[in-house]
Amino acid sequence: MMRSLYSGVAGLKTHQTRMDVIGNNIANVNTTAYKSSSMTFSELMSQTTQKASGANATTGVGGTNAKQIGLGVKAGAINTAITTQGSAQSTGNPFDIMITGDNFFVVSNGSENFFTRDGSFYVDGAGNLAMTSTGYNVMGWGVDETTGNIKQDTVTALRIMSAANMTYPPEATTKANISGILDENDKDVTSANGKTVNLNFFDARGYSYTAKFTFKQSSGTASNEYSMELTKLLDSTGAEIDISKVKFGDNSTQTLQTPVTFAGDTYEWDGKQLKTKADKKVVADLSAAFNADGTLIDTSTDEAAAKAQQETLDAIAAAYGYEGSTDEFLKLYQKDANGTEVTVETMLGNMAKTTTAQGDLVLTTDKDKPMTMDGRFFEGVKVIFDTDTGKLKQVGSNVTDFKTNVDFTPLGGNFSNITIDLSECTNYDNKGTSTIGATSGDLDGLGTGRRLGDMIGVFIQKDGMIYASYDNGMTKLLGQIATAAFANASGLEKEGDNLYSATLNSGEFDGIGVDITAGGGYMSPGQLEMSNVDLSSEFTEMITTQRGFQANSRIITVSDTLLEELTNLKR
Repeated sequence: MMRSLYSGVAGLKTHQTRMDVIGNNIANVNTTAYKSSSMTFSELMSQTTQKASGANATTGVGGTNAKQIGLGVKAGAINTAITTQGSAQSTGNPFDIMITGDNFFVVSNGSENFFTRDGSFYVDGAGNLAMTSTGYNVMGWGVDETTGNIKQDTVTALRIMSAANMTYPPEATTKANISGILDENDKDVTSANGKTVNLNFFDARGYSYTAKFTFKQSSGTASNEYSMELTKLLDSTGAEIDISKVKFGDNSTQTLQTPVTFAGDTYEWDGKQLKTKADKKVVADLSAAFNADGTLIDTSTDEAAAKAQQETLDAIAAAYGYEGSTDEFLKLYQKDANGTEVTVETMLGNMAKTTTAQGDLVLTTDKDKPMTMDGRFFEGVKVIFDTDTGKLKQVGSNVTDFKTNVDFTPLGGNFSNITIDLSECTNYDNKGTSTIGATSGDLDGLGTGRRLGDMIGVFIQKDGMIYASYDNGMTKLLGQIATAAFANASGLEKEGDNLYSATLNSGEFDGIGVDITAGGGYMSPGQLEMSNVDLSSEFTEMITTQRGFQANSRIITVSDTLLEELTNLKR
């Protein structure tokens, strides 16, 4: 009777333990990545009252089985369904990550590593990726500064918001391309000012600039030939930068049969002075720009004289229809009787001489007798198209890949040499409209350059790679979240706070970890793994446990009644 009494007590204790397991599962039904536990029963031990005996061949008596009386029950094992995947819960938080597969995140409290399936992370004040519940650092691999690739070495804390990662360094533009249609009937192309194409680029410090290139068409039978010139360079504020030191192309000539007509209704020449016709006001005096021998006055050391000279030349250019295009006006030329190219600048110099020699070419001063200029000098490159196909034939001296260089480095070390690819330019009929335009970077998008970029977001890929995006269009690899895999994940020991630690039966962590994709798993940002507790199963287990507990309590009650009957015999 005492044996049955204690067996009942053992049954009560064991069922209570099972109820504790069930209660814990239900309590954690909404715990992130919680893994449910289950308990198995095992008999405690048996008391042998008679050993088993074998058959006796001599007497012919058969063998007998052992007589054993069980003494109760115990908890055989408490198993954790650690490899059973929980359902996904969408959160929209990019730092919430769910693991699909059997791997674990590696986290550290600063002295030792733990393992978890809880991917609820955030970025702490130091810029480290950490657990929201404990603040433990999420461990992973850094980026090799030499190669820019992940270096899988001993795991370290992932500091993704460091000062170095908050910005992306600027880079100078080294390549550009000009593409589109250059229509020979485009009025801009055939005008004196030409067709302007803007190229936006960056220097090494990330400052932006706009280079203005002009395409002008040759005249007559050379209408398939164009000049490409760098006319202006503006900084980000719109201020013009002196481009006299910039190297682009070379000195060349272009056929340009341009009529130059004097505005005789408005102006008149009085000796070496240009005056308004109405009130005889002097608007330009050649002596302010030229020496007596017809050469330009050197004004390099006299700012006031330089200003007066420029104003004089500007006024004369305006009188001949080239207002705002003084340099263009001065570079026009006409061939003399000997075939020598005489520029407008030289013609003005001839007019400024004390005595103009017979045969010297001078500008017309009669509005009714325009002069036809044979061409113009320019600094740049010739762009020549094939008249049969409309495709490029030559850019400068290049007849193969149709590239040219503009070297801005004389402006300072932060500038660079930019290679411009014109191979996608064509000379087709587009109803008088040109579509030609310039873009930084080559046709593959390389060498574009960029300004300084500020971090605008962080995203995590399925393999745990962490990238930052910047407002200059760049992305940067910041690190990779490492994972741990165990031969027997059920052998991990629970440490609370959704953490596990390695044991002798789970297998050791090598300190490096594995790429989650190596085992076919992956990470899902913006999601969390829910508890894998099945409430229907838990309630069923609760019912059977309750009934088992009740049955064992009856054993104690009955055993007590039997003992009571025994004591009553004394009466």
